[in-house]
Amino acid sequence: MTDRSVEKLRKTRDLSDDELRELIETSSHDEALRTAADEVRRENYGDMVYLRGLIEISSYCKRNCLYCGLRAENRNAERYRLSKEEILSCCEEGYGLGYRTFVLQGGEDSYYTDEMICDIVRSIKENYPDCAVTLSIGEKSRESYEKYYEAGADRYLLRHETADPAHYGKLHPANMSSENRKRCLFDLKEIGYQVGAGFMVGSPYQTTENLIADLRFLQELQPDMIGIGPYISHQDTPFRNEKNGTAELTLRMLSILRLMFPYALLPSTTALGTIRPDGRELGLKAGGNVVMPNLSPVQVRKKYAIYDNKICTGEESAQCRGCLERRIESAGYRAVTDRGDVKRS
Repeated sequence: MTDRSVEKLRKTRDLSDDELRELIETSSHDEALRTAADEVRRENYGDMVYLRGLIEISSYCKRNCLYCGLRAENRNAERYRLSKEEILSCCEEGYGLGYRTFVLQGGEDSYYTDEMICDIVRSIKENYPDCAVTLSIGEKSRESYEKYYEAGADRYLLRHETADPAHYGKLHPANMSSENRKRCLFDLKEIGYQVGAGFMVGSPYQTTENLIADLRFLQELQPDMIGIGPYISHQDTPFRNEKNGTAELTLRMLSILRLMFPYALLPSTTALGTIRPDGRELGLKAGGNVVMPNLSPVQVRKKYAIYDNKICTGEESAQCRGCLERRIESAGYRAVTDRGDVKRS
């Protein structure tokens, strides 16, 4: 198979399973993939890279996902919760730095009732009506999602992690299911959110068939945002000795996603920057068009440890913004701070 497969993917936004397997498993198409992905992102978004202000609101989580450092059974995890006032203070600082999207992310922490989340969302929207609010707080009932939406939440991020139910079962405890995770995503879409899904690259037991299943699920869901990053182990999880995912495969999947979903908002993740010093820049060159600088209070950043050796945990928000803007420019793009809504063709 020649790089005609890349052009076919660019033109039709689809390939057979065998063609996808060839792209995923070999490096011979990487240069053609990157070139095509960058051209497609420029056709849809120019040289713009959207900045999202990330606020990690809680490191408590009731779940026991086998790969995550925030898992409930990790007795070594340092736990914290941000108050409404602390969250609004982060937003105030972020607004002053130019951010027009705030991403509230946390473990599945039952301390935050629906009423509390709605109150926080309403307050942010009242104070900053020109800003988008994104929530990333896990699996909830459809009723809860509807309440958040009515309070003013615009977007919701919920990685499906893996679309294959058997693989999902190897990464999660028995009380979690791929079926329910997918139900949440379709509920969110039906309600009216801009929806983000995504998966880990190189997670334990993952096969090429799993990755193809992820792409097929995303074709079914048609999300607005797709967040992927390399799996990185955490020392206090059952997967402590598992191999990390690679930047190479993550970048390859990012380019494939850009060609399959030209309109999508694709983050170049902190995990990519953690596993390789220039990972975020390479992620942008591979088709990414979003980065999420951290607005969380510096004193809690190291406590939000999903994986080991996370970068940028000691930087002040202004430092984080400046560093990322320089990295974006060095990669040949331009940081912008507007809402950065999805551009569907």
